[in-house]
Amino acid sequence: MPETAGPPVSVTREKLIDLLNDDLEREYQAIIAYVNYSQVLKGAQYMNIASELQVHATEELNHALKISYWVDVLGGMPAVKPKNVKTSDKAEDMLRFDLENEKETIRNYRRRVKQADELNEFALSEDLREILRDEQDHLNALATALGVDTPDPGIADA
Repeated sequence: MPETAGPPVSVTREKLIDLLNDDLEREYQAIIAYVNYSQVLKGAQYMNIASELQVHATEELNHALKISYWVDVLGGMPAVKPKNVKTSDKAEDMLRFDLENEKETIRNYRRRVKQADELNEFALSEDLREILRDEQDHLNALATALGVDTPDPGIADA
């Protein structure tokens, strides 16, 4: 009796491309938000996090480049529009917006790792794990700046 390829996959290559493009739009959003927030945060208590956000912007650009590479490799066309960027004249609000965005990003990338593995796209899942490490660092930095415990974002639904 021939061996089967394992359980049926819950995501197709085409669906993974769509999901990665959604992630790419979120990376563009993060780049814009971090560039903006790093410049408009005012006050001594925000000096450290403002300079950290500049670093985050560069890291998010690197993430966008990796994700767009994979969208292309998988046969898709990389997205070109960011998700909506929230702004505020209150520094704490901006940091909370970022904290929520990072939580969503981590949830989605955790799911994406499983989906890439399911499709035997192991190099993609390794790149996603590297991105996840950065995103977790961002979450930690934002939580620290807000004086809250780092939240567990969970994992996105399938």
